[in-house]
Amino acid sequence: MIVIEGAHVVTVSGREYPDGHVVIDGDRIAAVGPGPAPRPDGEHRVVDGRGCLLTPGLVNTHHHLYQWVTRGLAVDATLFEWLRTLYPVWAGIDEHAVRTGATGALAHLARSGTTTSTDHHYVFPREGGDLLGALVTAAGEVGLRFHPTRGSMDLGRSAGGLPPDHVVEDLDAVLTASAEAVKRWHDPAPGAMVRVALAPCSPFSVTGELMRASAELGRELGVRLHTHLAETRDEVDFCRERFGCTPTEYVADLGWTGPDVWFAHAVHLDDDAVRAIGSTGTGVAHCPTSNGRLGAGIARIRDLRDAGAVVGLGVDGAASNESSLMLDEVRHSLLFARAVGGPTALGVREALEMGTLGGARVLGRDDEIGSIEPGKLADLALWRLDGLAHADVADPVAALVLGSPPPLELLLVGGRPVVEHDEVLTVDTEAVAAACAAVHRDLLEKAT
Repeated sequence: MIVIEGAHVVTVSGREYPDGHVVIDGDRIAAVGPGPAPRPDGEHRVVDGRGCLLTPGLVNTHHHLYQWVTRGLAVDATLFEWLRTLYPVWAGIDEHAVRTGATGALAHLARSGTTTSTDHHYVFPREGGDLLGALVTAAGEVGLRFHPTRGSMDLGRSAGGLPPDHVVEDLDAVLTASAEAVKRWHDPAPGAMVRVALAPCSPFSVTGELMRASAELGRELGVRLHTHLAETRDEVDFCRERFGCTPTEYVADLGWTGPDVWFAHAVHLDDDAVRAIGSTGTGVAHCPTSNGRLGAGIARIRDLRDAGAVVGLGVDGAASNESSLMLDEVRHSLLFARAVGGPTALGVREALEMGTLGGARVLGRDDEIGSIEPGKLADLALWRLDGLAHADVADPVAALVLGSPPPLELLLVGGRPVVEHDEVLTVDTEAVAAACAAVHRDLLEKAT
């Protein structure tokens, strides 16, 4: 058992306790409230939370973990230019590269307050080996709750798509591998550490047949569906020229809307698309930093939230967001919304909610994670705000959202410490950094 007391507790479910406590029993929250904690019977650990802010752990709803070892390339390119530069590098990935990159990316996410992360992996070189297994292994070593998605591409360049032909798969192979991934890794039980979704990559790299078949298979297997959508104007133009409609209309016709679906980015939406996503309860992974890095634009988050869409945040792949800090997404979601919509477009607590409970809703886990409530999983982040950078900020939530990333005093995933005193406990980060650098060099050599 763990008792945290003396912290400013933000439950995200509507209550805040400036001098509050949380009691953790096993992997669950047993109590939360104001003042000192009731001392449980038996052995327990007491964490002094004075000078700290306690929030739910952050939930990352979109990532490409393997890209951690391909950062810093095509830094001044558009999305399509960036993809054309990176695909030859990614074609060289294998189990070792993926496991190494994922370990680095997940450890970095942990140190920045993330307790749950997705991964959208859609590059499967023919000689790459067990790449999804490498991702799941890395998440287990770091200790984060993990929602990998079995991605896919079957529309190569020779057929009018963007990716080179040697990194695409055929439809039957994708569906077989997708069903096997769900059977092998997906855990529908309460408190699960791993859940799998199906995730064809995008309208410009996947055929309509694969999109439709993946949606049917996902619903047959009872798993969620994920894809990129409307990230750039180029994609909008591609869909209009090839399909005679907008990206949202195209995927809706293929069965890709509803509360079991979430889109990454959703930047270039017209009013009809905003209403369609909202009315169907479809989720959106808002990735403001990556969208800014690639010059893709600013998503209509205020409009989507008002329309009823479920909105979470994502760092996106590390090759288009070298920092990969979830707190950056919380902050940038607020700043970008206000840049186009004025100072009331998004509040600091709304931004934090998107990074926690909003992400949990996108993943269908809001009954277990995303807020601090008795009975929920003890996925918690304790932020130290009594240092020079934050001590005199009047509102601790504003200090977290608007200030520089603070030290992480403690990160718990299911009640298990993963970070303490701003240090990752589960893996040797210096050794991981060296391994990532070596893989980066090897991939660049392969691509030349």
